[in-house]
Amino acid sequence: MDTEVKFFPENASTLAGEVDALYLFLVGVSLFFTALVAGLILVFAIQYRRGSAAPRPPLKGGFWMEISWIVFPLPILMTMFYWGASLYFQMHRAPEDAMEVTVVGKQWMWKFQHPNGRREIDHLHVPAGRPVKLKMISQDVIHSMYVPAFRVKQDVLPGRYTTIWFEATKPGDYHLFCAEYCGTHHSMMKGLVHVMTPADYQAWLSGADSAEPPEVTGRKLFEQHRCDSCHHEGEQARGPSLANLFAQPVPLEGGRRIIADENYIRESILNPQAKVVAGYQKIMPTYEGQISEEGILQIIAYIKSLADAQQEGVEQ
Repeated sequence: MDTEVKFFPENASTLAGEVDALYLFLVGVSLFFTALVAGLILVFAIQYRRGSAAPRPPLKGGFWMEISWIVFPLPILMTMFYWGASLYFQMHRAPEDAMEVTVVGKQWMWKFQHPNGRREIDHLHVPAGRPVKLKMISQDVIHSMYVPAFRVKQDVLPGRYTTIWFEATKPGDYHLFCAEYCGTHHSMMKGLVHVMTPADYQAWLSGADSAEPPEVTGRKLFEQHRCDSCHHEGEQARGPSLANLFAQPVPLEGGRRIIADENYIRESILNPQAKVVAGYQKIMPTYEGQISEEGILQIIAYIKSLADAQQEGVEQ
């Protein structure tokens, strides 16, 4: 049995060391000022105890003392702010080449799908040395994806996509938890992240013969629900073309414009009357209850692939 006392979880990602360093800095500053204040209280309590002969001059306003209390702590506070803000933005901006894995949280399990379509529940296989971006949504209540060894934690919300990313540094198995109370079996909503060498990960990934990429499944769902009967090229189209939609500005009724990201596309599928594209009628039905969260993610992957294909054609 492992009886070693550990003050920190294992350090197994590129950002874990930076998070630990900031944490230790904050703890060190807190301990220093706690000791300073406690020490001054003790000294003054002894020096000015009842019956002591210590001089007690009348209190006067100390302008420069007030200024010093502002000026001297300012560099420390600005260091905390700059360090924390820099690390926050670094943790929430995934590299461009990050491998994207979709995640659906539900009571009480984690459902993952890899870029080639392979799926798994409560277990996530990733390669070491490569950034991995998790695009997450909840099917029911608020959950929270937490991997202590990677020092990453992010709420997983119903109705809105959130993301986190990490780059594992060494192979091994690392615990993942739900860090938001989500019901009676919250404590059972846990799993493992299996970090593998790139070669082993590719061998594992290719082991699912029946898997198909999300964009392929998304195209089938798109055709199954007859979305192509309205969203197509040509003057007779009753809905806007999706060929170059993703990440582009969309003009809405009333003159407003919005960027077509994952959250906009999801809302357009489930609540199409919320944001109607300018020049089109309010005829699109809702698909709420007809398409699962996994299915919506797959349709979004298909729409993104249309934009990627058109961009490749322009570059060629």
